[in-house]
Order: sequence, then C-alpha cells, then structure tokens
Amino acid sequence: MIPPEQNADFVCAMEDVLEVYHRPPNPNYPVVCFDEASRQLVKETRTPIPPAPGRPATNDYEYERNGTANLFMMFEPLSGSRHVKVTAQRTAVDYAQAIRELVEVHYPDARKIVLVHDNRNTHKPASLYEAFPPDAARRIIDKLEIHYTPKHGSWLNMADTELGILSRQCLDRRLPDRETLTNEVGAWERDRNTAEC
Repeated sequence: MIPPEQNADFVCAMEDVLEVYHRPPNPNYPVVCFDEASRQLVKETRTPIPPAPGRPATNDYEYERNGTANLFMMFEPLSGSRHVKVTAQRTAVDYAQAIRELVEVHYPDARKIVLVHDNRNTHKPASLYEAFPPDAARRIIDKLEIHYTPKHGSWLNMADTELGILSRQCLDRRLPDRETLTNEVGAWERDRNTAEC
C-alpha cells in the first residue's frame, strides 16, 4: 500500500529496502531486520481448569495486569536465524543495548551489519550516544549500514512478520511476568532456529 500523500518518500524508502533484500548472501555483511513489540503481562487470579479429553483448558475471565514487557526481534532472513531480547521497556537506551548485543554478541566478526528497521523515534544512531560513551557509540555505529522502512510500510520489515509468528506460536496465552515471558520466548527462539537449519 502506497499512501497517496507520501508517494515519493514511501517509494524511495521501499525501493531502498527491496534493493537490500536482493543482495546476495555475504557473511561479512549480514542483512538483519530489527523490530520491537510490547507485550502485556497477565496473571491468573484463579487456577485454570486443566484440559480434559475432548475439552480445552479454560481460564477465568478475571485476571490481574502485571505490567508490560518489550520484545526486540533481530532476524536474519537469509540464514533464518533470529534473536529475541526481552526488556522491561523500550527506551532509547534499551534500543541501544539491543543494538550493541546485535553487533558485539551475535555478529562480532561481521564487517558491517546491514540493518533494516522502522523510523521509531528511538531507532536513531543518537540513541547509542545516550547509552554509551562517545567512542563506544561510534564503534557500534561504524559497524552498521542502516536502512529505514517507509512510514506505514512495516510489512517491508521481515522482523515484523517474525514477531507475528512469535505471537501466534508462543504468546497466545496469559504470561504472568517477565521471567516467564523470557523463558517462553527463549524456548521458541531455540526451536525455531533449530527447525530452520
């Protein structure tokens, strides 16, 4: 969908991202899609009734809200690998920490990481300067080649699709706290990464 009032900006950013997706695989320059999503944490107020033969488990309509958590999705489409970082919130510093993990933990040997993500106000190189000393921020930024999806073009970001799959396969039930969410997401990530091999 191309919004008529933003035709030129939309098409320019869309073509840029599509060009990135057409690049041949290169382990020195991995293409990584990055996105994030919030998740409400919900505790049960009563013990659910376990499933019986021919009947699904049932939950009471009452529940207790237990805050929110954030999921940073880092997805490399050509290798099929993904990493999910669960955080308490999604500030500029949280974004910077996730990007540092991407660079230093997941792709330490890459010459440059070709990063595709949206234009959220925290998704800026300046966020790294909020979180780290200038020399560390610059070292991380120098390892990135950033490409932004167009406004209203989240469907161009393959990490957005992965977040949808994560929601359907893993987060389709009540999760009471960040520790449970982290454990469930970690198991999903391991299973999905293994299945892709």
